[in-house]
Amino acid sequence: MNAHTTITPAIGPETIKPQPGPQTSFLSSAADIAIYGGGAGGGKTWGLLMEPLRHVSNPGFGAVFFRRSTVQIRNEGGLWDESAVLYPQIGGDPKEHTLSWSFPTGASVSFAHLEHDKTRFNWQGSQIPLICFDELTHFSAVQFWYMVSRNRSMCGVRPYIRATCNPDADSWVATLIAWWIDQDTGLPIPERAGKLRWFVRVGEDLKWADDPAELEQYTMLNDAGESVPIPAKSLTFIPAKLTDNKALMAADPGYMASLLALPLVERERLLGGNWKIRPAAGLYFQRAWCRVVDAVPAGTVFGVGYDLAATPPTPENPNPDATSRTKIGRTPDGRYIVVHNNTVQATPAGVETFILNNASQDEKGAIISLPQDPGQAGKSQVKALTLMLSGYTVRSSTETGDKVTRFGPFSAQCEGGNVDVLRGDWNDAWFSELEAFPSAKHDDRVDSTSRAFEVVALQKRRHSTAGLLG
Repeated sequence: MNAHTTITPAIGPETIKPQPGPQTSFLSSAADIAIYGGGAGGGKTWGLLMEPLRHVSNPGFGAVFFRRSTVQIRNEGGLWDESAVLYPQIGGDPKEHTLSWSFPTGASVSFAHLEHDKTRFNWQGSQIPLICFDELTHFSAVQFWYMVSRNRSMCGVRPYIRATCNPDADSWVATLIAWWIDQDTGLPIPERAGKLRWFVRVGEDLKWADDPAELEQYTMLNDAGESVPIPAKSLTFIPAKLTDNKALMAADPGYMASLLALPLVERERLLGGNWKIRPAAGLYFQRAWCRVVDAVPAGTVFGVGYDLAATPPTPENPNPDATSRTKIGRTPDGRYIVVHNNTVQATPAGVETFILNNASQDEKGAIISLPQDPGQAGKSQVKALTLMLSGYTVRSSTETGDKVTRFGPFSAQCEGGNVDVLRGDWNDAWFSELEAFPSAKHDDRVDSTSRAFEVVALQKRRHSTAGLLG
């Protein structure tokens, strides 16, 4: 591969070139497989989109970009939108119905999904000179290594693979790039950034070396029955963070504040580029983050969130999941206050009584938010509860995202010192469960708290929008 770092477009007066630093290193790498990863906003998507442009003068060239789903390709500001900014400058002609670009020479760039492991077989028989994975950690190892077998070329371009990703400690990618990462801190080792290493696969294992000659001991039989070295491939990892992307820092100076507002784990991953940090007890909530107070300010508006369960204790299951109710208020000065949490382990009829009794004690303006399980049974349950709560303001929704993601906004407000807790005998049980999340057996209080906070925060956004429109 001819590793240019500057590309002159066929149309237009501007020169398309990478920013100095990691983006230039990525686009000039000679590795068979180069992974560009780390914090959010590091310029990874643009680096990936620029990669095919060095070859568009070759009529036989084709590149394919993969995301896990088509929705991710079409997301606002995602791959397709960004390609529409870049590719027309060099004569690219879009075909949105096929998510592809053709260039005057006949070269092409396509965008495709690999939603399921079996989807990889749709590419059987393909030969793709350049394969690009956007957010590699979203793909399975099975999908990636199968597509490596489709990375071949008859157009004169040496086949190669480029990928981007954010840190994920539990991804197979973290194991693949372990040599480039300090296993104690989780942070990239600066002097190893962009350095090539070579590997061969022996059985199910990858054997690594700093020089391909060191791998010649691993052999295979060729067509003549002779023992020959297994051909080695090169791989590198190039870390990047928001501060490496000077263009984004200048265009959107508020993005740094957005990353700083994330809960600790996501902040370490997306701002710090940490590949080892995982959700663990104490990382998402600490009682010291909250101020315990003795009164609720006048003018506070309330939301009530539920996490539903309907299993009473039995000798075989003495501690089942509980139905949990959390009540959170938003004070006139914009702070949040957790007013109450209580739980019950009961039959469906007992749960209904629990909900109705609590509603009768809440302020009439409080919004009650109920989770709706998918499927007809969940719809029927919420319909019955809503009817039972006639006269109260009730909303329902299915859960989206995992528990950690849903708890994140509340966690961030707590860590920022914006949440008070009304003193009560329920405090310790609520504090303890939230501090143990996500490692504890039960997270009923966590889920009801996430839902209560969501409905209160949504009220705040709606009021803000109404004020702007007014």
